[in-house]
Amino acid sequence: MPHAFDKDFWERHWREVRAGGPGSMGGNPPNPYLARETGGLTPGTALDAGCGGGAEAIWLASRGWHVTAADISSEALARAAERAATSGAAERLQWVEADLGIWSPGAQFDLVMTHYAHPAMPQLEFYDRIADWVAPGGTLLIVGHLDTPDSTGHGHRPPAEASATSGAVTARMDAVEWEIVTAEEHLRTGHGGRAVPLHDVVVRAVRRR
Repeated sequence: MPHAFDKDFWERHWREVRAGGPGSMGGNPPNPYLARETGGLTPGTALDAGCGGGAEAIWLASRGWHVTAADISSEALARAAERAATSGAAERLQWVEADLGIWSPGAQFDLVMTHYAHPAMPQLEFYDRIADWVAPGGTLLIVGHLDTPDSTGHGHRPPAEASATSGAVTARMDAVEWEIVTAEEHLRTGHGGRAVPLHDVVVRAVRRR
């Protein structure tokens, strides 16, 4: 059955995380693509769309970025704020409870990123939506689940409706407006400290205008 990915779904999910449920993501480090894809950028303003437990937002803020971190789940944001309190970078973080299918930040950012976020709206339409929030000359970073034949939603595999391929993402980006820097698909291991295979898609693009 398709996942709803609505507020109730994510509040339940993050209550389990805060309780230390199986495969908890609440204490995970930032995903390994973040440093690789943003380490050479000059710190500025950033938006983390679907920030979850806040690992990526906190990592950026600790390196001088001013980060707006938005998520639909109040449980996730509470967990993220707890982590940020001991990070030394809390003053550069703003936590926003928002449905990203409806909410608009009212500004553009030097960096807009999303890491495995699954909104209630179709996944590729979500990527289109957040791309509009990138300022001219700014960077869009999408890290998501790869759409593979085994993306069934069983175990730790994401459901197909929450997945994409790098080609599907980049095909929606106007070459006049965007320079594609990274469009890759990876298989790596890791999930809540356990050896679970993860199929990832990574897209980084710079907005030309």
